[in-house]
Amino acid sequence: MSRIGNNPVVIPQGVTVDIKDGVVTVKGKMGELTQNFDSVDIKVEDGNVLVTRSSDSKDQKAKHGLYRSLMRNMIEGVSKGWTKELELVGVGYRASNQGQKLELALGFSHAIVMSLAPEVKVETVSEKGKNPIIKLTSHDKQLVGQVAAKIRGFRRPEPYKGKGIKFVGEVVRRKAGKSA
Repeated sequence: MSRIGNNPVVIPQGVTVDIKDGVVTVKGKMGELTQNFDSVDIKVEDGNVLVTRSSDSKDQKAKHGLYRSLMRNMIEGVSKGWTKELELVGVGYRASNQGQKLELALGFSHAIVMSLAPEVKVETVSEKGKNPIIKLTSHDKQLVGQVAAKIRGFRRPEPYKGKGIKFVGEVVRRKAGKSA
């Protein structure tokens, strides 16, 4: 029995959910998302979305909670949006953006220029005495996470000094250096 899959997903004001042939379309003030859901039944009742399975097969049991979570993420994304914040830790590490182009100076011999998808809004914050912060915002949770992981992959935090790109609030496990 899936505990997460049995919980209903509340549809907030201003969000519409359309279901046709296993394809669910969610529209809200932030945008529109479409997802294909197979092997489970999705119904809209009394302002809630219910995800049910027709049998207890292993495949349907495995996807029941997953599809409910994906449905919740879609509804929350089009109503509120998703945000990821990355922090650049290191001397001389900088970030700037012009529209959808993000330019990163990470200690390499050249700057990294990355063009982002139009669904992702990027904002860079640089204050004197603080580490630069990159804020990524979108209605698609998967896309924001993927872009944030790609940016973080350019210079992962290293365990000795903690330099690199990390998520805001992430704790980097530190190692002891050489002992004399």
